[in-house]
Amino acid sequence: MRLVQVMVPAGKQETVLSTLDEEGIDYVFSDETSGREYTAVVSFPLPTEAVEPVLAELREAGLERDAYTVVLTAETVVSKRFEELEERYANDEEGNGDRIAREELEARATEMSPRLGAFVTMTVISTVVATAGLLLDSAAVVVGSMVIAPLIGPAMAASVGTVLDNEELFARGVKLQAFGAVLGVASAAAFAAVLRYGRVVPFGVEEVFSIAEVRERLAPDVLSLPIALGSGVAGALSLASGVSSALVGVMIAAALVPPTAVVGIGIAWGQPGTVAGAALLVVVNFAAINFAALATLWYKGYRPESFWRLDETRATTLRRVAVLGVAILLSTTVLAGVTVASYQSAQFETAAQEEADALLEGDARVLNVEVTYGGFPFRQPTAVTVTVGHPPGTTPPRIAEALATRLANDVEAPFGIGEPATADVSVRYVPVEESRTGGDSA
Repeated sequence: MRLVQVMVPAGKQETVLSTLDEEGIDYVFSDETSGREYTAVVSFPLPTEAVEPVLAELREAGLERDAYTVVLTAETVVSKRFEELEERYANDEEGNGDRIAREELEARATEMSPRLGAFVTMTVISTVVATAGLLLDSAAVVVGSMVIAPLIGPAMAASVGTVLDNEELFARGVKLQAFGAVLGVASAAAFAAVLRYGRVVPFGVEEVFSIAEVRERLAPDVLSLPIALGSGVAGALSLASGVSSALVGVMIAAALVPPTAVVGIGIAWGQPGTVAGAALLVVVNFAAINFAALATLWYKGYRPESFWRLDETRATTLRRVAVLGVAILLSTTVLAGVTVASYQSAQFETAAQEEADALLEGDARVLNVEVTYGGFPFRQPTAVTVTVGHPPGTTPPRIAEALATRLANDVEAPFGIGEPATADVSVRYVPVEESRTGGDSA
């Protein structure tokens, strides 16, 4: 519920009050004695969904659009007339459902777009913390970086600016998002470079990209898209309903901050090509979040205040939705290819395990199979390392060459296009003592 305060211009007092009486709205009337063109201040409580239609009626009655108007959140209203008003707007189509007024939406979106200094500080801190969490392989630290990131505001500002025909707000949202992405990558790269060359994190290229938190973002699949779309929808709904967006902000940051930090890590380790998947994930997530937020706000019924701007705003909104949709479609095609490649990779690893088992004799057995992949978006095995365990004092069969020959037939070219990659096969032999019943060991 809301408490609305408006300034009544000279000559419009009777019309404004009669409009409130016709609507069955309780109000408090106070004289304005500042000597300006306004003669009174009227305060009245409204259900959230009634703010926009009631203000529209008051403006038709003569309340100026640029008049002093304040909308406050009210905790409790004890009034029988208010309860009747609340029930009427909840059941009638003249209300706005559960969405806040256009003026509130624009004000909230503007407030959520932070000043440049605060935005830069929070973005740098969040990406630095995310980079540290990735290199530490700590999911808790990575989650902490998402809480800091101020990325929900710019995304919502761009969408609100589009549907309400506020080009200044739209431009600010787009600029902050683009600047935040570049700043995030640069901050992560600079911090990771300091850690690498300062020998704080003495990892080689293979070691840093074998970290679980880093590795899982190198080859994103189509399941990454619903996360970003859901984040955009949730952000728009939280903004339009007037509830806190803090948790949704964490969800949006979850889709943006970690892959941005991975791109920075790849640059710091001199392997920008390796993190192409993470870079694509950042682009897809930005596009999907904006697409979902824009479509959700338009579906909720937000339109520009001026009727004469409606057609132009509709065309602008459809054009921006189409551009984002095409970007998502193209990116999703690549993500689908990654998904297929991941499935083929799983099949290849299973085949490597089975082929190695088939070549072994006696008590020797396969302990582990590690496959290193290269390329994006279609990952291809570049190296296979098989660890074989055998009883101490025995000589296991040498299977490296035979295994390489067999695996060459198991490697497939992505979608059957081109020649399959050739993987280097190496076998490590480890003596393993077998435990026997009764605690004795051989």
